[in-house]
Amino acid sequence: MQPHDSQTVEKRFIFSISLTLVILIVEALGGLWTGSLALLSDSAHVFMDIFALGLSYLAIHLSALPADDRHTYGYHRLEVLAALANGLTLGVISLGIFYEAYQRWLSPAPVKTLEMLLIAVLGLLVNVSVALILRGGSDLHRHQQVRSKDLNVESAFLHVLTDAIASIGVIAAAGIIWSTGWLWVDPLTSVLIGGLIMVSSGRVLRGSLHILIEGVPEGLSLGKISTTISSVPGICEVHDLHVWNICSGHIALSAHVVVEKDAPADMGPTMADVKQRLLSEYGINHTTIQFETVSCGQGQIAVSNNSSR
Repeated sequence: MQPHDSQTVEKRFIFSISLTLVILIVEALGGLWTGSLALLSDSAHVFMDIFALGLSYLAIHLSALPADDRHTYGYHRLEVLAALANGLTLGVISLGIFYEAYQRWLSPAPVKTLEMLLIAVLGLLVNVSVALILRGGSDLHRHQQVRSKDLNVESAFLHVLTDAIASIGVIAAAGIIWSTGWLWVDPLTSVLIGGLIMVSSGRVLRGSLHILIEGVPEGLSLGKISTTISSVPGICEVHDLHVWNICSGHIALSAHVVVEKDAPADMGPTMADVKQRLLSEYGINHTTIQFETVSCGQGQIAVSNNSSR
């Protein structure tokens, strides 16, 4: 199994971290200066963006290491663990924002709306830039109709994207407070930002946990895969079929395949045909197939062509 070609993605992360660090300093100081909880909430999210980007960068760098005697699949799962950690931090951030918004709702505080607006606009511009940088590096493979994304890069992208949307909320809040004087809009905006972050957290956690429990990759069907395998000439039955993600960029498959009794001794061409179809149609790039003339009875039958036997 080949390690990811991660040099381009790593450069994107380094540049993104540098830009995000600048906006963190600006928003943190600006939140304290203007008294805006929404802006401080956004800066807290930006801080976690940096943590997420740094963690993702480290995971991508380590996952590029080759396999060894102790880690025969390499270090690809580190990407998934980093995505899981990012999802958890998003959830913690949202809970903290909800608590602070409740406190501010009970005791409204004055806000410097013009300064708050200018800082939020700057934050939005930087966040959009970083999101575009990361989005350009999130696609790893394209196999006809199958498109695989690096969950780790995707989780970091979601961090930055939600922060960009949060900046839009801060801009709207600043405009409303400036025109109406409604100070309660500030904590309300913080709650909306927290809810947005919570949704992103759920999405990242669901994706990373699905990989860790070795679920069937999103968008793939065991029924369709088994039918594709059985459509290869000479194959009668597919059983004990398993498909899972090693990481979001690598899909693995193992299966027992029953062939016709008069099958040739050299099954190399048949194996090559099966692998080519699995790769081109489903993006499955790591296969372990056991050919049998009689079913061993292990696992469930995925598809059987009894008429061909």
